[in-house]
Amino acid sequence: MNTTTTNDTTLREKIDQRPMRARQWVIIGVAVLLMMTEGYDVQAMAFTSSAVLEDLGLNGSQLGMLLSAGLIGMAIGTAGVGPFADRYGRRPVLLASIAVNALGLFLTATADSTSEILIWRLVTGLGIGGIMTSGIVLVSEYANAKYRPLALSVYSAGFPIGATFGGLAAVPVIQNFGWQGVFYLGGSITLAVLVGVAVFIPESLDHLATRYRNGSEKAHGQATEIAHRLKIEGPIVLGSAESKTRSRSGYGALFSRENVRGTLLLWGMYFLVMSSFYFASSWTPRLLVEIGLTAEQGIWGGLVIMAGGLVGNILYGFCAARWDPRRVMVVFASLSATMMVAFATTTSTLFLALGIGLLLGVFINGCMAALYTIAPMSYTSDLRSTGVGMAMGIGRCGSILAPILVGGLLDIGWAPIAMYIMFAVVLLIVAGIAPALPRRQGVKENLSSSEGPGVSTPEKSFSYAAD
Repeated sequence: MNTTTTNDTTLREKIDQRPMRARQWVIIGVAVLLMMTEGYDVQAMAFTSSAVLEDLGLNGSQLGMLLSAGLIGMAIGTAGVGPFADRYGRRPVLLASIAVNALGLFLTATADSTSEILIWRLVTGLGIGGIMTSGIVLVSEYANAKYRPLALSVYSAGFPIGATFGGLAAVPVIQNFGWQGVFYLGGSITLAVLVGVAVFIPESLDHLATRYRNGSEKAHGQATEIAHRLKIEGPIVLGSAESKTRSRSGYGALFSRENVRGTLLLWGMYFLVMSSFYFASSWTPRLLVEIGLTAEQGIWGGLVIMAGGLVGNILYGFCAARWDPRRVMVVFASLSATMMVAFATTTSTLFLALGIGLLLGVFINGCMAALYTIAPMSYTSDLRSTGVGMAMGIGRCGSILAPILVGGLLDIGWAPIAMYIMFAVVLLIVAGIAPALPRRQGVKENLSSSEGPGVSTPEKSFSYAAD
């Protein structure tokens, strides 16, 4: 990558052009730790589902509501927090969201009724939604152009890593401390990560650029301090990452002529992929028990799907760096559908089913990584948190409806295998839609004549390979 800069090169552009420094990897590393806690926190209800069901005497529909409560909170959080992050900054919103998440986990552990668990899982989800909206944007901004797709894939890999840890910890924790212990452990880990985020994660450079453009001299001082920590030398030019002519923000801007097609396609992809992912990750432990396995074997079934994500997220990142991410998505969605059916039809042979479940985890987590990689590249900085948050919020609607739908279908006598086949069809629809995604959703190239050779704008670095 050409690293030539001029005195007019912005701080954001310098980060895009220069090699990654240790401080940037630390920022990404802390963000990955944060995503790991979210994987644990989201899956905590799934891994404790059988214990909670037996303790409170729930039916399938009631359990489905508890599994969806956190996802409802996440939908509200991702869609509602974005405008606050765009206005007040990603960092303060991120810290507040982590605190809310931890509070919800601790209060879930103290609940002794279905309604209390539902309320506190909703609160937990609100925090998680805010974390995901701000975290993905910060990782995107502090990785350089060369490593951005890989950094985003590693970031999204934190979710299955945390969920895998949660599955491994759930069995001994439940045996020794009851299902409540899983939530106490999650709250404690989340508080510890909150300290790391407060120390190491800086404010968004694009947010500071927008504030500076609007007359805030304090924003320039903050950016200068960040540049010093990142060991960036030379004059600190804090311009907007996009031109002033593109400063329209808010929900209405998502449906402007330049954004509407990408917005709708992105929403559709999020809805379908996340409904399939959360069906597999939330209901697999319980559905395997319905098929005839033990509760512990059910947890292992859910665990291998999450464990597959350790490979799937990174594999997608490497593939997307070499080929058109839309075509990579077609392959991953098609293989996910195939593995979904194979997993459901091989449960009579446990080790074979677990092996196929691992492959299902690889490809369906890769589909999730595709969404996390594409979404921040879809909008300009003053719309990015709002756009990403709304897409994630729409996706959460799918993740909410899937567990509720499955609980209802289970109560009326649907066989587990039929549900896996249904979501395999959903994933095939994803494979059909993926090629229609625009190369750079909602973002038009607007390269000014003042940009000399070697000045790589954020939008250039976000471009996908040509068809």
